[in-house]
Amino acid sequence: MSRKKTANNPRALAIGLIITLTVLCTGLLTIDGMEAARLPARLLLPLARMLFFVGIGLVTAQAIDSTRWMEKLGLLAGPVFRYANLGSHCSAAFTAAFFSGVSANAMLLGFYKEESISKRQLILTNLINQFPAYFLHLPMTFFIVTPLTRTAGVLYFVLTFLANMLRTMMFVLYGHFFMKPQANGKELENSRESAQAKSSHKKIKPFWPSLIEKLPGQFVRVTAYVVPTYTVVYVLTAAGAFESLEGFMTKFAVETIIPVESLSVVMLSFISEFTAGFAAAGALMDAGAITVKQTVIALLLGNIIAFPIRAIRHQLPRYMGIFSPVMGLQMLLMGQGFRVASLILVGTVYWIVG
Repeated sequence: MSRKKTANNPRALAIGLIITLTVLCTGLLTIDGMEAARLPARLLLPLARMLFFVGIGLVTAQAIDSTRWMEKLGLLAGPVFRYANLGSHCSAAFTAAFFSGVSANAMLLGFYKEESISKRQLILTNLINQFPAYFLHLPMTFFIVTPLTRTAGVLYFVLTFLANMLRTMMFVLYGHFFMKPQANGKELENSRESAQAKSSHKKIKPFWPSLIEKLPGQFVRVTAYVVPTYTVVYVLTAAGAFESLEGFMTKFAVETIIPVESLSVVMLSFISEFTAGFAAAGALMDAGAITVKQTVIALLLGNIIAFPIRAIRHQLPRYMGIFSPVMGLQMLLMGQGFRVASLILVGTVYWIVG
């Protein structure tokens, strides 16, 4: 039996749309520079794109569950996920995360709703999926950044990769020692026989009937949370809330940790457009204003400061919409917390021994 629904989907959607319209109208009336003519390009199109990928993820999860593709899709990462006691469903979502994080999270939600995975498996797999997410834009960013910053850029990527590897290994080891082992060998054979016996009493529906039955309700529930949350974040962004917070944190960090000459690097790194920070870093190094080591630390600091805020700005609507508001916020904060902690650790080691 699938997990019970936590809310009435049509009612939740109606409430979500009322909140969306209220917030949007308030923003249009009170925030300078927020115009109705810009909404299609800056709000509606990104929102539609996000919901499109969520829908793909939900369809993919249902297809995998109905056709039993888990074993094939999760074959590449199978040994690691068996060691982590996470199973083939989680391994399949990990593979999908190399192509789309939104779709991978929607797959995890589908598996969780069907009771194919537990809540702990869902959360731990989501944290491990930071590893494939790191590689989604790596080729483009690496070949743009390294000509601008040379040695400092290479060291920056090495340190961020080591931080990613460190926390991924930690998550895998946690699963191995603290998660309940998945069935294997004779136990797996017995579980399959048991599953077959159960299926004789309750037949699994084919893909299309099952999709038609489940997808509308799932998609409406996701939309009910994604649309108002994304709109609230958009209005806060237009009001300059995130820029003010980033500016305060950046100036505080620069004044207490690294030379003031690095301020432009930290402020531009990932706050405006990522290449700007690296271009500023290269210019300052060429002028002799900051050293390679100071540049690397400044770039890491820009990452640590700006990425959690950017995650709240861009990922919070997805997480709260795909999962639930409470679980989505919890997972996002956990992921960013572990990411920041790992970057601080590798940055501190580099500062000491570099």
